[in-house]
Amino acid sequence: MSRLRIFADDAPDTPLLVSQDGDEIARELDRIGVTFERWQANRPVAPGASQDEVIAAYQADIDRLIAERGFNTVDVISIAPDNPKKDELRAKFLEEHFHKEDEVRFFVAGSGLFTLHVDDRVYEIECVRNDLIGVPDGTTHWFDMGDEPNFVAIRFFEQPDGWVGHFTGSDIASKFPRYQAGS
Repeated sequence: MSRLRIFADDAPDTPLLVSQDGDEIARELDRIGVTFERWQANRPVAPGASQDEVIAAYQADIDRLIAERGFNTVDVISIAPDNPKKDELRAKFLEEHFHKEDEVRFFVAGSGLFTLHVDDRVYEIECVRNDLIGVPDGTTHWFDMGDEPNFVAIRFFEQPDGWVGHFTGSDIASKFPRYQAGS
C-alpha cells in the first residue's frame, strides 16, 4: 500500500504525519507541487509483458499526461532482484539530487521509495503498483529501490538527458532510513 511520511529534516526518527490514504497523500504532496495519482490498466498486464503491451494498457492516461505536460519520450524500465547490476543501479540515485525537468514515474508493478527534501521537511513516499508520482524539476530528492529491487515503471521525459541527476553534496539522505519494501 502507498505510504507518505513527513518529517522535519532534522528529525528522521519522528514522523510528523503518516498516511496510507491516497487522497490525503495527493493533497499533502499537491501543497509542494508534487503530483500523485492512481491509475488502472484498461487490460490485464501479465508479468514479463513487453514495453508495448505495458504502454497499451495505460495508453489513455499516458496520452493525457503527454498532452498536459509536453513529454516527448515514454519508456518502461524493469528491475528484478536477480539483476546483476542491482547494487550499482540502486546506488545511482541514493544521494540528494535534482533534475532539470520533472521526474514522472508510474509503477506498473513492485515498489520504490521517493524521498523529497522541500524547505525544512522531508516527504517520504512509498510508491507501489498503480501509483504515479510527478516530482517538479529542481526539487531535491533521492530514490531508493531497496536491496532487492523489484519494479516495473513507466518513465516520462521531455529531453533525452532530462533524467540526469545533479547532486547537491548534502549528506541528508544518509540520515534517513533506507528502503525496505513492505516495511
